[in-house]
Amino acid sequence: METKVLDIKGKEQGSINLPDNLFAVKPNPTFLHEVITAFLANQRSGTADVKTRAEVSGTGKKPWKQKGTGRARQGSLRAPQFRHGGVAFGPTPHSFRQDLPVAKRRAAVAQSLSAKFAEGNIVVLNNLTFKEAKTKAFADMLNVLAAGRKPLVLADLDNTTRLASRNIAGLTQLAPKDTNAYAVLNSSKVILTKEAVDVLAKTFVKEAK
Repeated sequence: METKVLDIKGKEQGSINLPDNLFAVKPNPTFLHEVITAFLANQRSGTADVKTRAEVSGTGKKPWKQKGTGRARQGSLRAPQFRHGGVAFGPTPHSFRQDLPVAKRRAAVAQSLSAKFAEGNIVVLNNLTFKEAKTKAFADMLNVLAAGRKPLVLADLDNTTRLASRNIAGLTQLAPKDTNAYAVLNSSKVILTKEAVDVLAKTFVKEAK
């Protein structure tokens, strides 16, 4: 599969053959939903916690005697119905992790890249380097490429280019080997270099067949 190669000013600089088993795979929405749901679950820290009546500080004294007051019987002021009492049925720390086979994760990357390519939202650059760490220069490139509000850059950036891109709102930058289906599908346009195409092919093609 052939596509144009551009420079950072949007001018055509030739073409490149993209691997069919990375950019021409039929997406399976159910499969992608499964993988992305697991990915998002794995981003959760699972550290939310509340104190139960056994953990809150305060007296353990019975607030009033069991009988004869006309009020409902109570055993502790730390019970959930009292101010400063414990919380009933609140969250406690636990893991949300969902394990997925490596082959599934990599196949999802191939399907997501293929979906973006079919939409016309993949741009291949001959290189992605800037002489100065100027945010405006990087922003101008994104405007020329019509990158939208949530561009994804897949490239190993040098320090100057990284500094130029770090203040761009909505931009996500990943090393090609760290590409995931969620980042691809959640982007408005995927921008990658020719070198990134080679890394993606070496990393994902075997399992994506």
